[in-house]
Amino acid sequence: MRRRVRSFDRYVARRGNRHTLKEGARLNSSLLKAMQATEKAKATHERQRRYDLDWLRVLAVLLLLYFHTAAIFYQGELGEFYIQNAQTSLVMHGLILFVHQWHMPLLFLVSGAGTWFALSVRTLKQYLQERCQRLLVPFVFGTLVLIPPQVYLRLLNRSTAHASYFQFYPQFFHGIRPHGNFEWGHLWFLVYLFSFSLVTLPLLFYLRKPEAKVRLALAGWIEKPGAILLFALPLAVLEGTLRPHWLGFQNLYDDWANFCVYLLYFVYGYLLCSDDRFSQAIDKHLSIASGLAVLCMGILLSLWQAGSIPDRGYSPLYVLYQCFRGCNAWFWVVTLLGLGRKYLHRNSQLLQYANEAAYPFYLLHQTVLVLLAFYVVRWNFSVPTKFWLLSTASFGATIALYEGLIRHFNIPRWLFGLKPLRR
Repeated sequence: MRRRVRSFDRYVARRGNRHTLKEGARLNSSLLKAMQATEKAKATHERQRRYDLDWLRVLAVLLLLYFHTAAIFYQGELGEFYIQNAQTSLVMHGLILFVHQWHMPLLFLVSGAGTWFALSVRTLKQYLQERCQRLLVPFVFGTLVLIPPQVYLRLLNRSTAHASYFQFYPQFFHGIRPHGNFEWGHLWFLVYLFSFSLVTLPLLFYLRKPEAKVRLALAGWIEKPGAILLFALPLAVLEGTLRPHWLGFQNLYDDWANFCVYLLYFVYGYLLCSDDRFSQAIDKHLSIASGLAVLCMGILLSLWQAGSIPDRGYSPLYVLYQCFRGCNAWFWVVTLLGLGRKYLHRNSQLLQYANEAAYPFYLLHQTVLVLLAFYVVRWNFSVPTKFWLLSTASFGATIALYEGLIRHFNIPRWLFGLKPLRR
C-alpha cells in the first residue's frame, strides 16, 4: 500500500511539474510577444516621427526672436512693436516683410500636422484634456503674468504711464486694445490654435477614417503634376476677399482674414500627414515651388521698395495684390517643407532638447526682449549693434530662465504646457 501511495505521489509530482513547465512556457511566450509588440510599436513610432517637422517648428520659434527684435526698428502697416527705436532700418523693414509672408502659415501648418499624430494615440477625451493643458493653461498664465509687463513698458516708454508696475497692474484689465490696455500679445497664436483644435474636430475625425472619400480623392489628385501648387488657390481667394477689410489685428472675434487663412493652413497640415502621397508631391515639386517662391517674393519686395502697393480697399488692384500674397505664402511653405524633408529628417540630442525648450522659449522670449529693449534703445549704438546685442542677450536670458525656473520643476512645467517629470 505504501508503495502505491509513493508511486501515486511521484505521478502527481511529475504531472505538476509538467503543468508548471507548460504554464511557464505560456508565460514566457506571452512575455516575448508583448516585448515584440512593444519593439514593433517603438519602431513604428520612429518611422512615423517627422523629425523634419520638429526641426521646422523649433527653427520657426527661434526665428520669432529675431523677427520681434527686427520689429523694434520697423514702422509700417503691420503695426508698431512695444518698444520702438528712434532710428528705423530699411534692412529690418525688408526682414519683417519677408518673414511675415510665410512664418505664421508655416507654424499653423506644422501644428495641424502635429494634430494628426496626436489624434492617432489619444481618445477624444484625452485629446481635449491635452489641448487644454498644453494651450489653455499657458495662455491664461501668460496673459496674466507675461503680457502685462510688456504693456507697462510700452506705456512707460511713451511717457503715458507714471505709476509703479503694481499700481498699473489693475489698469491692465481696463478696456481692450486699441481702446484699452488688455491684450494677449504674442500669445494670440495659442488661443487661435485652441479654437482651431475645437472647431475642426468633426472634420479631423472624419478625415482619420480609412474610407474617408475626401481624403482619398485629394491624395489621388495630388499625384498629378502641379496639383500641390494649386492648394494656393483657396488661400488666394481668402486673402483677396477678406484681407481688404480685416488687415490683421489678432483679437479672434474680429479678425476673419487671419482666422480663415490660418485655419486652412492648420487643415492642410493635418492632411499632409494623412497620406504619404502628399509628402511625395512636395518632394517632386520642390524645385518649381522654390523658383516660384523666389520670383513672387522678389516681385513683392520690389513693389514695397518702390512704394507701389495699391491702397487698401476692395479695388481690383488691391484684391489682386492680396491674392498674389496668398499664392506667394503657399509657395514658400511648400519650399520650406520640401527643404525640411530633404535636409532635416534626422534626430539628435539637440533636437530632443530644443523640442521641449521651444514652447517655454516662445512664451518667454518677447517679455525678455521688451524688458531689455526698454533700456538698449536709449544707447548710442548703431542699428546692427543694437539688433545683435538684443537678440543675443534675449536668447541667453530666455534659455537661462527656462533652465533655472521651468525645466526641472513640475509646477512651472505645468504652467508652461510641458509634461511633468517622472520622479
